[in-house]
Amino acid sequence: MSSSSTITKQSKIYITGHRGMVGSALVRRLQKAGYTNLVTRTRAELDLLNQQAVHSFLAEEKPDYIYIAAAKVGGINANNIYRADFLYQNLLIEANLIHGAHLAGVQRLMFLGSSCIYPRDCPQPIKEEYLLTGPLEQTNEPYAIAKIAGIKLAESYNQQYGRQYISAMPTNLYGPNDNYDLSNSHVLPALIRKAHEAKLRGDAEYVVWGSGTPMREFLYVDDLADACVYLMESGYDGPLVNVGTGTDVTIRELAETVMKVVGFAGRIVFDASKPDGTPRKLMDVSRLAGLGWRASTSLEEGIRLALADFLTKQATSN
Repeated sequence: MSSSSTITKQSKIYITGHRGMVGSALVRRLQKAGYTNLVTRTRAELDLLNQQAVHSFLAEEKPDYIYIAAAKVGGINANNIYRADFLYQNLLIEANLIHGAHLAGVQRLMFLGSSCIYPRDCPQPIKEEYLLTGPLEQTNEPYAIAKIAGIKLAESYNQQYGRQYISAMPTNLYGPNDNYDLSNSHVLPALIRKAHEAKLRGDAEYVVWGSGTPMREFLYVDDLADACVYLMESGYDGPLVNVGTGTDVTIRELAETVMKVVGFAGRIVFDASKPDGTPRKLMDVSRLAGLGWRASTSLEEGIRLALADFLTKQATSN
């Protein structure tokens, strides 16, 4: 076995998807904590859809810990249109990595999922035990099923082979390196871009998808990374863990906060022809709180940081 249960600053830690929002936040957090042996590969260097390539890479590198932050992701629109891609690619990525980790003797691993794994209409706030107790939200069902499969795959290697493969389920994430594409992004980055562009044009209003009534919880991505490193360092070896703030806002309230931060003084118009998605998604974060961790970044502060990142990206792309 290559991996012990004790993580040191010299332990070899492989972060998949390190250029994405979650993966890059993990790299920042680990570097800040003094970890010096971080392993990353770009998509060009290692195709996670290629089983042989993944297994060979893990057999050679033999990391002490793996974070599975790589995934095909997107908002309601992307999830609904590219259903086969979301299911197929996410199944392959997680299966190649989890089985490859096992074959390489990697004892510890963290699989990152999404709050969309829970039933569409389950009680609020959502406890980890609600998994597989009801139908999923139809618009992102393929993605959710892929993520559920990843959780169950990790659990199964633990049960059959005594591995320590844990799963963390973040709520809606935002922050540096987010996707601001208006057709494929999540709600918060889309609102930041829309409000900023409306402000630049001098518009009197900006359009928000749906009715504005659904409630959502938002977690700044660096807080997620902090929770993930906390779980790694504590040696957590238990069941699925929700990662969130434990508080939520309506989409209308979110849009108003974005307007305030951006400095856009227009009005909001809701496009009711667009889907709302799940009525409410609030995580029960008592399991993680019981382990001693809580989120520290307020929504308004997080949006300010995300806006700064967006403006930097805009400046460098022009």
